[in-house]
Amino acid sequence: MRLINVQTLALEEFYGRVPPYAILSQTWGQQEVSFDDFATPRATSMIGYEKVRMCCETAKLFKLDYVWIDTCCIDKRSSADLSEAINSMYAWYCDSVVCLAYLSDVPTDDDPHSPRSAFAKSKWFTRGWTLQELLAPTRVNFYGQQWGKILGTK
Repeated sequence: MRLINVQTLALEEFYGRVPPYAILSQTWGQQEVSFDDFATPRATSMIGYEKVRMCCETAKLFKLDYVWIDTCCIDKRSSADLSEAINSMYAWYCDSVVCLAYLSDVPTDDDPHSPRSAFAKSKWFTRGWTLQELLAPTRVNFYGQQWGKILGTK
């Protein structure tokens, strides 16, 4: 399993025992940082790099040293790597300390209890993986635009 070190923002590979980590649940946007991009200088200028950086900063608040993000921790060029990730995804969410659900289309000051809440209308809820990403982890925290914490947890 590949994880991002939150201090160095470098990918590290683990075999066997995996250290505690946060896992990101997200919708993909423009210029997501892929596995190929991650090791290049170009990665830091991509729009998706801010999400990686903020995910790492948020994981530090939980005193975690690692995060897993699907866009850049899976080598999608490798059918074996992609297959392992798809088959292991539920377990990886189960084993995470916390799932950081980033809802990029929800303002941080949104009231999720309001009938007209942007939270309830978020595109995050329309993805195929949402249900397993809600059920598998013990803890899910929700974050809106600019990584502001949305009141409430799973």
